Amino acid sequence: FGCANERRTSPEWAAWANGVAVRELDYHDTFLAAEYSHPGDNIPPILAVAQHVGADGAAVVRGLATGYEIQMDLVRAISLHKHKIDHVAHLGPSAAAGIGTLLGLSVETIYQAVGQALHTTTATRQSRKGEISTWKAHAPAFAGKMAVEAVDRAMRGETSPSPIYEGEDGVIAWLLDGKDAAYEVPLPAPGESKRAILDSYTKEHSAEYQAQAWIDLARKLGTERPELRDPANIASIVLHTSHHTHYVIGSGANDPQKYDPQASRETLDHSIPYIFAVALQDGAWHHVDSYLPERAARPDTVELWRKITTAEDAEWTRRYHSEDPDEKAFGGRVEIVMADGSTVVDEIAVADAHPLGARPFAREDYVRKFRLLAEPVLAPEEIERFLDLAQRLPELSADEVGQLNIVARIGVLASAPAPKGLF
Repeated sequence: FGCANERRTSPEWAAWANGVAVRELDYHDTFLAAEYSHPGDNIPPILAVAQHVGADGAAVVRGLATGYEIQMDLVRAISLHKHKIDHVAHLGPSAAAGIGTLLGLSVETIYQAVGQALHTTTATRQSRKGEISTWKAHAPAFAGKMAVEAVDRAMRGETSPSPIYEGEDGVIAWLLDGKDAAYEVPLPAPGESKRAILDSYTKEHSAEYQAQAWIDLARKLGTERPELRDPANIASIVLHTSHHTHYVIGSGANDPQKYDPQASRETLDHSIPYIFAVALQDGAWHHVDSYLPERAARPDTVELWRKITTAEDAEWTRRYHSEDPDEKAFGGRVEIVMADGSTVVDEIAVADAHPLGARPFAREDYVRKFRLLAEPVLAPEEIERFLDLAQRLPELSADEVGQLNIVARIGVLASAPAPKGLF
């Protein structure tokens, strides 16, 4: 992304570069169940291969439907974080399967590619603990790159460790629940439509998905009750929420870095105490400004931030895992104890942008979000060109799929830091 359309590179490296770009701001879709996921991570590797082989838009749609389906079905069934495995272990297989669908490969070839992709993309969750590094955005890009390479090798006849999940020394036996464990992955039956993509959640805010509803509640409270923005008025704030939220982005993670004003953007993105404090004070959330070092270091913010903790609530955990879309929830209840002893209590179940939220995202909201990100770096005519192509994806010709890229304004890429490495 960003380079001239005439510039071409190998698909695995395009998947890598574009995968990092998609993931960097933590601003794309999410699906949460037994595991966490960002199904949009499937798009860069599948699109890269499509452009490499000259596939049309209909083939891209089929590939994406498979990628989303496989990853989200694995996420419904198999918890990786329980065993301290990073969630991209579900992405490698899904991207490989999506590429296989795109190319119309045989079942056996896809099977071998999925095995290789899983084998090479299973790693620990340390990339999302403590001081979170820039690898957080690179991990899914690496999984996409590995998926492209796995498909290439499988097409050439290379086989994979099999059975990779159920084998005696496979993933289930040694990395998950043990050799006697069994999982039921709810895959579609032959001929059944792949509909999982419809269950993925969009993000209005550039932050971990489990923070979306909390941002909406915080900005509402800060606007309605401006006195809540002053830490001198606050004794404590407790966010009663699900197990996942408490232990992944809350105080239950026991990561002191989540309260450190010098922490990396990636760490702050996984700190609901920080996110709630800033959204409460600013009445808004911005994908750049809310993470600036000077914003994180503001003394009144630090004071308020350190008064915020989370607590696991059994009911919110139950709703988090509910299969009923009408009660599935990713928010919680906030209890604010004021300095004078009075309390403020409020709650939110889903983000405003959620289909059941206060302002469900529609097509115009997605377009507005794209423009927000694109306007600083793309020329107006480039924005319109890309939007036209993207909104006609199923009917695009192979040549048009090849143009499904964004070309940055002159000078934008040259202004980006480019440290030298080996190559």
